[in-house]
Amino acid sequence: MHLSLRQLKLFEAVARHLSFTRAAEEIHLTQPAVSIQIKQLESNIGLPLFEQIGKRIFLTDVGQELYDVCGEMLEVLARFEMSVADHKGLKQGRLRLAVTTTAKYFVPRLLGPFCQRHPGIEVSLKVSNRERMLERLAGNQDDLYIFGQPPKHLAVRSRPFLENRLVPLASPDHPLAGESRVPLQRLVEEPFLMRELGSGTRMATEQFFRDRGVSVQVRMELGSNEAIKQAVMGRLGVAVLSQNAVMLESAMGQVAILDVEGFPLPRHWYLVYPAEKKLSVVAQAFYDYLEQIAPAGAARMAP
Repeated sequence: MHLSLRQLKLFEAVARHLSFTRAAEEIHLTQPAVSIQIKQLESNIGLPLFEQIGKRIFLTDVGQELYDVCGEMLEVLARFEMSVADHKGLKQGRLRLAVTTTAKYFVPRLLGPFCQRHPGIEVSLKVSNRERMLERLAGNQDDLYIFGQPPKHLAVRSRPFLENRLVPLASPDHPLAGESRVPLQRLVEEPFLMRELGSGTRMATEQFFRDRGVSVQVRMELGSNEAIKQAVMGRLGVAVLSQNAVMLESAMGQVAILDVEGFPLPRHWYLVYPAEKKLSVVAQAFYDYLEQIAPAGAARMAP
């Protein structure tokens, strides 16, 4: 059999997601290109690796065996890659960083000085929602992860490194804009715009309201911070987002951060990685770098 590493990586992604579409998105290829590679792989092996029932695909017995082999093989390659990076030190190497969508507003500013300090390091930055991030973390696909709320159901090491205050916002001409010490009960009378279920921001917001015995009227669920900000500007309701995500719009007068009792919600950004993982030299250097610059970074990002 002639099996290429590229084909096996593509197969592993399809088998992990049980979806050609999601695998194609992860690897940045078109779905037809992934399908062609999988068909060639099946042709080389001489047996089908997937079977389709209705609209869903499943691994065959042979496919499951190959998936297990791929997991072992890719883990060995990852260890080899880390060993090579350790031998090269910080002159060369790669940092694979995965962050939640809200973290994209500040992570590039933290990466800039680190990359200037170590110009030989290549950085791969993956931005995903919380659900995808948890999949990547469970699959050990990256070196480090940045979450607004560390997962509780996975064995991980986590450390807070930067403030992540959640603030209520509305359109600049909203009746509550400009008022001082707005009662929480008054805020929850407004229609709310919420992130999708599973979002760390949403979980923290709902927990805050539950702890105070109040509930909100959810007018609309939206899958990104950008969509929520546009809806707020369109006067569709109020929302709670990370202050990191609304600094530009607030400074430009496009949204108003409300002064509501109990806000801002004090939270942090966390650096996370699997508990049993040994960090490479490059990953450890970035981990230590964030610990050193976090206070200065918080000051730079303060309103």
